[in-house]
Amino acid sequence: MKKLFFLLSCCLMAGTIHSLELQSPDGNLKMQFQILKNGIPAYSLSYKGKDVINPSKLGLVLQGGDDVGFGTEIIKSSDPKTSLYDGFSLLEVKEDSFDETWQPVWGETKYIRNHYNELSVLLKQSETNRNLLIRFRLFDDGLGFRYEFPNQKNLIYFVIKEELTEFAMTGDHTAYWIPGDYDTQEYDYTVSKLSVVRKLMPSARTGNVSETEFSPTGVQTSLQLKTADGIYINLHEAALINYGCMHLDLDDKNFIFRSWINPDANGSKGNMQAPCNTPWRTIIVSDDARDILASNITLNLNEPCKIEDTSWIKPMKYVGVWWEMITGMKDWSYTNELTSVHLGVDDFTKVKPHGRHGATTENVKRHIDFAAKHGFDGVLVEGWNIGWEDWFGFTKDYVFDFLTPYPDFDIEEIYQYAKSKGVKMIMHHETSSSIRNYERHLEKAYQLMNKYEYPAVKSGYVGDIIPRGEYHYSQWMNNHYQYAIEKAAEYKIMVNAHEAVRPTGICRTWPNLIGNEATRGTEYQAYGGNKASHTSILPFTRVIGGPIDFTPGVFEMDMAKLNPKNPSHCNSTLANQLALYVTMSSPLQMACDLLENYDRFPDAFQFIKDVALDWDKSIYLEAEPNEYITVARKAKNTDNWFVGNTAGNNKFTSNIMFDFLDSDKVYVATIYADGKDADYKTNPQAYTIRKVLVTNKSKLTQVSVAGGGYAISIVPVTDKSQLKGLRKL
Repeated sequence: MKKLFFLLSCCLMAGTIHSLELQSPDGNLKMQFQILKNGIPAYSLSYKGKDVINPSKLGLVLQGGDDVGFGTEIIKSSDPKTSLYDGFSLLEVKEDSFDETWQPVWGETKYIRNHYNELSVLLKQSETNRNLLIRFRLFDDGLGFRYEFPNQKNLIYFVIKEELTEFAMTGDHTAYWIPGDYDTQEYDYTVSKLSVVRKLMPSARTGNVSETEFSPTGVQTSLQLKTADGIYINLHEAALINYGCMHLDLDDKNFIFRSWINPDANGSKGNMQAPCNTPWRTIIVSDDARDILASNITLNLNEPCKIEDTSWIKPMKYVGVWWEMITGMKDWSYTNELTSVHLGVDDFTKVKPHGRHGATTENVKRHIDFAAKHGFDGVLVEGWNIGWEDWFGFTKDYVFDFLTPYPDFDIEEIYQYAKSKGVKMIMHHETSSSIRNYERHLEKAYQLMNKYEYPAVKSGYVGDIIPRGEYHYSQWMNNHYQYAIEKAAEYKIMVNAHEAVRPTGICRTWPNLIGNEATRGTEYQAYGGNKASHTSILPFTRVIGGPIDFTPGVFEMDMAKLNPKNPSHCNSTLANQLALYVTMSSPLQMACDLLENYDRFPDAFQFIKDVALDWDKSIYLEAEPNEYITVARKAKNTDNWFVGNTAGNNKFTSNIMFDFLDSDKVYVATIYADGKDADYKTNPQAYTIRKVLVTNKSKLTQVSVAGGGYAISIVPVTDKSQLKGLRKL
């Protein structure tokens, strides 16, 4: 292993300032740790000789003994000293280096290298006789660090009131941000200088059924930044376990971010029991935007897989009874006669259906037939279970039982029919954020899924959390999400969580977490539309923590053609929708549109049928946040490649080489691109499809319109007949 370099600049004497230096394996990144005056720990970070993070303070504030019902031994009630941020001296320094290659169950690459140099500093707070360990891991592409609380008699049970971690920026950087919020991440991104975040915050906020702001300069992670001299910085966290989610609160005078932890209902940020630790705080750094997208720091800072047999975890491509409800064509509910539903009391067989229910046996069978015909793995059905008549907005505890279908949804008949067609059903559990109710029913609900061989569940957390006063991303709720994932693993069930906390790489440890929403997804294209640049920012932000169930595949952009009462427009070209299956990789991909819209464009639909879900290799060819992303991915255990490009608000001319292909092969490339007259607003369905021959010497220049893109499937020539009529690119 490469030797770890660090410099102890001052001797270990009380009152001195200590400076330790840690280098990345390639030497481009350097982190300095020091103890400032008054015993305050701090760090800084540089990249290729340029400062990236100015000296930034570290530490935490604890709640006092009078403020909590336990742990009074930590701080005397007569002593207000609740500090874990000053009065420290350096007790011990340890160095380490680590280099391994591991294999994910699914993902963007078949193998991931985990290579870092580590520095751990054990600090002693003499006045309280407490110890705090801060562990730093420096990779070639960034830094991870966390607080660790060793087993000690003066710090056992304690409550974190605030975490004071700072990220001091070196200037007024460009930020790609969404408002900080305890309850939603479903915002379009704003691109601005840090100095105008406060001014733009009111317009950046848009309505949601559950939202709780905390600061006029608070933003969410993963936060992408770009400096004036072209350095890309990404701030996030990894391994969010048993702790509140981290937001960032900006001091817009000094350009310093401070961690702002999502509180519980009582205002606490973390109820802790030593030995324990916080999640990792991550800083990804490069002068090439492509490196941000390719970084595996978030995954590497999570623990290895805890599921021994992962053979049942399989990527899925699916269609579903969903978009017709999202657009307002049909309903999740069954009847208008019950405005107040009492589960176990009301008899749905004796009420009149309103005729707009989407989850009927007949409609589901139609989707099963489509899935079987076109080679899809599964069918999602929402609105199958009783209770949707008054499910939302009433802080109703016993809202669903996750077991009882509506009269027009024959779960046994659908199971047998799907099985005969070789199609799996995907369960839907909308909790309405009634957490006690979901946990009350969880095991029986999973048992029902096992009975009917549902391999995956889409869970939802719409609305304010029950119990009242809790937030979506607090420690208490994050523990619930984790409980649901681990319990699902016991039943060999994959989880796709919507409205849950944003991913932080936990899918490495629990790969049955096969998907997350945690963003403003495609559904918002039917709720007024997303910005055209949205999908050229998400890979730099939301996807840093794990794959997204973005539900792409919209072919009809004018929602009024589906529902005259819905004036929304999908701000994307059809070619852009195809590209999303590659640029936002996920082991769980939906073709979300109405089945008949795919029948209208069978040639374009072919790409969705062909595109892979799991990959041997991913190569980011071009990237600039908010502007464009081009990526090539090799399908797992094949010689097939897929390329995707998305453009933002501006037209983009892509120039790529195919040097990632094998040198001894000729390939057929099918290119799905924007038509010359394509326009995401006025002519989004204008696309071209052409086939050419390519080798690893080929080059492509391709124009993507604003909100547009292109997608390419690349397969090796196996028969000379494939060459007929095709020109070489």
